[in-house]
Amino acid sequence: MRLNDVKFQVLIVGAGPSGLTLACDLARRGVAARVVERGAGLFPGSRGKGLQPRSQEVFADLGVGEAIQRAGGVYPPMMGWEDGRRLGTFEMIERVEPTPGAPYHEVRMVPQHRTAEILHARLRELGGEVEFGTALTALTQDADGVTAELTHADGTATTARVGYLVAADGGRSTVRKALGIPMAGETVDPNPMLVADAVIDGLDRDHWHVWQRAEGGGFALCPLAGTDHFQVLAQYEDADAVPDTSPEGVRQLVAARTHLAASQVRAVEWASAFRARAAMAERFQDGRVFLVGDAAHVHSPAGGQGLNTSIQDAYNLGWKLGQVLRLGARPALLDSYEQERLPIAAGVLGISTRIHRAAMVGKDTGSQRTAEVHQLGLNYRGGPLAAERRTRLVEPALQAGDRAPDAPCARPDGTPYRLFDAFRGPHFTLLALGEDLEPPLLEQEFVRICRIGGPSADLLDTGGHIRDGYGERGLFLVRPDGYVGFAADGPDAARELREWLAALG
Repeated sequence: MRLNDVKFQVLIVGAGPSGLTLACDLARRGVAARVVERGAGLFPGSRGKGLQPRSQEVFADLGVGEAIQRAGGVYPPMMGWEDGRRLGTFEMIERVEPTPGAPYHEVRMVPQHRTAEILHARLRELGGEVEFGTALTALTQDADGVTAELTHADGTATTARVGYLVAADGGRSTVRKALGIPMAGETVDPNPMLVADAVIDGLDRDHWHVWQRAEGGGFALCPLAGTDHFQVLAQYEDADAVPDTSPEGVRQLVAARTHLAASQVRAVEWASAFRARAAMAERFQDGRVFLVGDAAHVHSPAGGQGLNTSIQDAYNLGWKLGQVLRLGARPALLDSYEQERLPIAAGVLGISTRIHRAAMVGKDTGSQRTAEVHQLGLNYRGGPLAAERRTRLVEPALQAGDRAPDAPCARPDGTPYRLFDAFRGPHFTLLALGEDLEPPLLEQEFVRICRIGGPSADLLDTGGHIRDGYGERGLFLVRPDGYVGFAADGPDAARELREWLAALG
């Protein structure tokens, strides 16, 4: 069966945040994607509750930004406790102010299940669905596509034929194991941890309550924004401990580690035990199969990096699949997914591990979450899709491969506007700065041109913020995922841009 004969072009295995992000991105591009999920429904817990500024930018582009902001809240200050006494507040998160280039300036607390629910609702708005109770049990691939064997909740088995398959099925990925891709890593902390969502009386919701010297191990209760729940997080000093994740076990744990009574834990909605690991797949692509999210890399929860890196894996892969499947780009474009994302994942894993280990030994300066975790500084400089054609650049000048910053500006009639408004959608955006730098005529309809200033301006740099972010002049081609793919300012800029787009396919 050839690819043109199949109903679905992509099969996404797993309906967590990375799988749903990819599904939404493909749906808005008109790519027919099938999403299957082994579970009977969406993941129910809060686990990855911190959405970094870069992920908030992604969600705004996908049309769920406002829903995410409404669903969450800011992280509260920490309140230390000992022997039933408040020790005072302190900050775990460095607070920063918004800037013209980075309007999302702080981590947003949104329980993971709410993030998944919002993405699922968006997918359905776009005409997609998730097939729950459907597990992938085997796969084979050839030069034309991938054949997957699926087992359904009623015990029946079917076969799906697609052009590409994406594994978004978590750290124990069935797809990764079926491909025989090694997952190398280390145990960040040999001691177990417990995380749970519970309804608890007797504590204010204005603080993240911590018992750093609790008998048996550190303990924390974080009020989950947008809910009446607290996230319970318990560390264990005994490496051989076996956390009791039953509702009664969680109640007794709260009573043992804090001044609260077990009866004040009115409900336990979800609980899980784990050991913090840092691991990464040897490769993120195998022929027509791609790994995203936890299937590709597993993080310590410290620093809130795992979920956010997973979301951006999907965002990176989505536009590339769209270019190939809808716009006829060369399939070789898909090779850039691993080339770009594997080094990023490796670097972010290092951040998560460093923060976790610093917290273990009480080095507050190392465990505090600074702007480093916001993921706004991650870049693809020097990568296969970063063409920097300018000379004499001096740091911190924006370069090809960098995230394209936002900037308040205006339409020619004076209506307030932002560069992020121009970027929003599944297209490329060509910014032309400098009255003497005329953008070229392009054959590619997927590129939208924005002239900044001049007699034929599409946008006016009323406050100078575009100039601050991009410089005085140049052609900047912003990819659909918000990174600068091409930058030039010389006499051959137009020709060089056309050549770069032609090579893209």
